[in-house]
Amino acid sequence: MNQNGIEDLISILYETIQDARAVPLSSEKCIIEREKVLDLLDEISNSLPGELKQAKTIVDSRSEVITNARREAENIRKQAQQEAEKLAAQEEVYKIAQQRSDELMRTTHAKVRELKQVTNTYVDDALRRTEEAISSALGEIRDSRVKFRGLTNPQAKASSPIIEDI
Repeated sequence: MNQNGIEDLISILYETIQDARAVPLSSEKCIIEREKVLDLLDEISNSLPGELKQAKTIVDSRSEVITNARREAENIRKQAQQEAEKLAAQEEVYKIAQQRSDELMRTTHAKVRELKQVTNTYVDDALRRTEEAISSALGEIRDSRVKFRGLTNPQAKASSPIIEDI
């Protein structure tokens, strides 16, 4: 029986008592049909356990829904926290990688400058030594040519030792 059924039975019981005949010499006491009232009370009594059971089921269901919602909310919160921690860790890794990259770039630029300087010094020194060697060789060639002319042409010794062909 539904909620309205119990309310209907209670209304019928109320009307039965209200319409009952008063006991002579008493305004508070009345005569009622015992069987009719007992039948109404039995119907109410039999309906209540079903209604109470239905109400308990609704309350239990509500409690279960609330528990499941809390559990799901907690899981969502934990997942969000884990995702936030993961993103924070990735951000930290990115920052560290960026710092290391910047440091490597500075170190690399410094090494490149150093290598350019060393290379320039080496090339300049090699060219200087080559120039000195060529100058020395040219001087030896001039000396050899003057000696050669002096051997082949003794009169050329008196003339100027300037070499015009070179």
